[in-house]
Amino acid sequence: MLEIIKRQREYFNTNETKKVSFRINSLRKLKQVIKLYEELILDALNKDLGKSRYEAFVTEVGLVYQEINYQIKKLPKWSKVNKVKTPKIFFGSKSFVKREPYGVVLIISPWNYPFQLSFLPLIGALAAGNTIILKPSTQSGNTSKVIVKMIEEYFKPEQIAVVEGDRDILDYEYDYIFFTGSVNVGKIIMEKASKYLTPVTLELGGKSPCIVYKDADISKAARAIIYGKLLNAGQTCVAPDYLLAHKDIKEELINAIINAVDKYYPKALDNDYYPKLINQKQFNRLNGYLEKNKIVYGGKTNLNQLKLEPTIVTDINNDDKVMNEEIFGPILPIIAFSDLSEVITYIKKKPKPLALYLFTTDKLVEKEIINQLDFGGACINDTLIHLSTPYLPFGGVGNSGMGRYHGYASFTTFTYQKSIFKKGNFDTSLRYPPYTDNKLKIIKRIFK
Repeated sequence: MLEIIKRQREYFNTNETKKVSFRINSLRKLKQVIKLYEELILDALNKDLGKSRYEAFVTEVGLVYQEINYQIKKLPKWSKVNKVKTPKIFFGSKSFVKREPYGVVLIISPWNYPFQLSFLPLIGALAAGNTIILKPSTQSGNTSKVIVKMIEEYFKPEQIAVVEGDRDILDYEYDYIFFTGSVNVGKIIMEKASKYLTPVTLELGGKSPCIVYKDADISKAARAIIYGKLLNAGQTCVAPDYLLAHKDIKEELINAIINAVDKYYPKALDNDYYPKLINQKQFNRLNGYLEKNKIVYGGKTNLNQLKLEPTIVTDINNDDKVMNEEIFGPILPIIAFSDLSEVITYIKKKPKPLALYLFTTDKLVEKEIINQLDFGGACINDTLIHLSTPYLPFGGVGNSGMGRYHGYASFTTFTYQKSIFKKGNFDTSLRYPPYTDNKLKIIKRIFK
């Protein structure tokens, strides 16, 4: 591991990766490599998570193509030196800001979207001019093997290296660490990074609430909620974790959600379009959340296929295990509320979520929720879509993470601002001793 880091640092110090033309060519090559391996990637995602070809392409490969195209298009503009204003007291001088890559970047990706969440930060780090060490999850082993093969075949290890299963990977010095995963591991990452004062981005998770107000279009809300909750069998960091439904429409909403499940995922345990859970550990964990007397729909399982039916639970209280951990599966708790203030109080008592979803046609309700609550990102009258656009920065706040990426946010995340002041010919005696009262009067007038 130490040898890989040393080689990458030496390569970075040649300044080759800083050239805009080199970065664009690297992104173009990456896109071509993905095209060559596309079928293998889709097949691996099916083996690891039971994703259909459509879902695997839309949620993983397609988003990566989109990000590469956007970075290639915008990179020449983003990489330009930016001239900024200079105070009048420095008449004739100029000020600039230049964005520079950090150097050797470590990217640690999770198992739930093993291709997308490896390559989106990789693209940002590559576009910024860094060298990259990528550590994909061993739990999604089929996808990881494909990633190793495609990178090793087409990229030099001094530019991009893929490392599998190195338990000591955090014991070395990097210039930046980007991590996607759980809160508990995020804390370990931050602690390890502090030894070398390494900056970090932590993309974590948490319990993302979904609020359905009494004026919402129930049918459309149910369809969007099911889309967001059951994509990847609920193994999505921004999936609606629990649902807060106004008491006046709660029963109608439950029926609409059940109808949507029956329509889009009939016989879910035998449905090829319905993904599976990653492993038996996750299967057992989710089973532990189920209390038969609280299930109003679903709840059946298939251990051989590692599948759990879309499941709706009600009569939930704060002591239930399902409300104290991120669910990360196809279980949807539904809680009734009478007044919007109840919702705000309820959510404020919990850690700040990565995402929030609100279904309403009332602009005052929308304004109240957006202004009163803290969250990483939100959708109004939809779910998940905010993370699929390169024009919106994606990330968390508080326990749900720190830092942003996607689009321009990826470029700024993997670069730092280098500030440059270029002095002109004009100089003033005001800055030099003796510091007389008359000089002080003049300086006060200038600064005020």
